[in-house]
Amino acid sequence: GSHDSFSFYIDEASPVGPEQPETVQNFVSVFGTVAKKLMRKWLATQTMNFTGQLGAGIRYFDLRISTKPRDPDNELYFAHGLFSAKVSEGLEEINAFLSDHHKEVVFLDFNHFYGMQKYHHEKLVQMLKDIYGNKMCPAIFAQEVSLQYLWEKDYQVLVFYHSPVALEVPFLWPGQMMPAPWANTTDPEKLIQFLQASITERKKKGSFFISQVVLTPKASTVVKGVASGLRETITERSKARLQGTSSCEQWRA
Repeated sequence: GSHDSFSFYIDEASPVGPEQPETVQNFVSVFGTVAKKLMRKWLATQTMNFTGQLGAGIRYFDLRISTKPRDPDNELYFAHGLFSAKVSEGLEEINAFLSDHHKEVVFLDFNHFYGMQKYHHEKLVQMLKDIYGNKMCPAIFAQEVSLQYLWEKDYQVLVFYHSPVALEVPFLWPGQMMPAPWANTTDPEKLIQFLQASITERKKKGSFFISQVVLTPKASTVVKGVASGLRETITERSKARLQGTSSCEQWRA
């Protein structure tokens, strides 16, 4: 799986996302494009688009959805700090891969929503219907899902939706069926300890489960490496230690 799966598409020319604190909004209002370029270095966790990720074996997608302020079209975008691609375009890109690879299955985890009202959720649900149709597996007991079951039913998409809306739509799996405990640390050793503890817990859940092999920068980390970015400051320095951990090499569902 991939973290902030859509972040390859982050647009430096876009407004700042509505979830960002006032300090970030003020930073951008003062420094403009320069600030957004620096932000992208810390926000873009992916170097591949959806097609590239699918080709590399990614099958779980971490998706965060937002409306844009004062957008007359009420369009939906992927977003994290800055806005990314239109949701419809990203979902179509994934569907094109599935249409060419009939035995492949993906997990779409819609886990954050920003600035969305009831009609925005309705729009997203209809979008999913229009794009994936009968490819979507209805929510059932997690223990009943196997690749064989999905192949027999011609299902290729499981949609997890972290909103009460999921209870109203048969093909939306409630968010609690895909728990994703988060270590919230910059220390690789603490992350490994957290992951090892959470692996024992997941056996009790009766659901899918994500092990987030993710280091999260603190404000002080960003300040120290502001011009270097996420990859140079954290990822490259920690990669060898985390890849050497046998229990978790990537996000797993």
